[in-house]
Amino acid sequence: MAPVIYCVRHAQGYHNLSVANHSMPDPNLTPFGEEQCHDLARNFPHHASIGAIVASPLRRTLYTALYGFESFIQKGLPVIALPEVCETADVPCDTGSDLSVLKEEMKGKPVDLSRVEEGWNAKTGKWAPTADAIEKRAREARQWLKARPEEAVVVVTHGGFLHYFTEDWSDFNKAMGTGWRNVECRSYRFADEDGENASLVETKTSRESRRGSEIPLTKEERMNLQETAKTENGDFHPVQTVQAKV
Repeated sequence: MAPVIYCVRHAQGYHNLSVANHSMPDPNLTPFGEEQCHDLARNFPHHASIGAIVASPLRRTLYTALYGFESFIQKGLPVIALPEVCETADVPCDTGSDLSVLKEEMKGKPVDLSRVEEGWNAKTGKWAPTADAIEKRAREARQWLKARPEEAVVVVTHGGFLHYFTEDWSDFNKAMGTGWRNVECRSYRFADEDGENASLVETKTSRESRRGSEIPLTKEERMNLQETAKTENGDFHPVQTVQAKV
């Protein structure tokens, strides 16, 4: 059986403080972001089932995984850096560091960089900030996760990318660039009837915890909404609104 996927948006980074900070290359977490990670570590309710921790290779996602899931790491689980779940735009704050820089910074830390290749941060080809390229690597990430043997996997990634990854645009906020709060967690299962696309469906418990008894969109409605979002937004552009401490 395919694993349950717990999607987590990273904690607050310095780029979330101002539009000017979008020019910061691969920014780290703020002190408040680190506090958010510690809160996540205390409050994450699904400890028993987690068998793997996956994160985008940007600093803010790697450190969110390291701090927010420290208890799992202490038990021997490494953070698996998966470049396919990196952020969408090509501005400096959404562009990851060179592999050599990551290897030096993560030396001695339980981070598995074996899936990260030179050029992963080039923002061209597979990594281009276009809807088609992002959709393709989001699908590759879902396929890889669907084949995992664990009961449940945590995926720490980014607000913009999460809409492509989950194929759910129902709460997308164009001004913020995402409908996800920092360190927000939602749980998903793979659609049984789905083939190579490896689509995800949010669990009833997760959806009701944030949307109440609202009837979820059908798959067709979700796809129509996704196409509308692509038409309105074109290629992915950086967030233009400063994000609050939430």
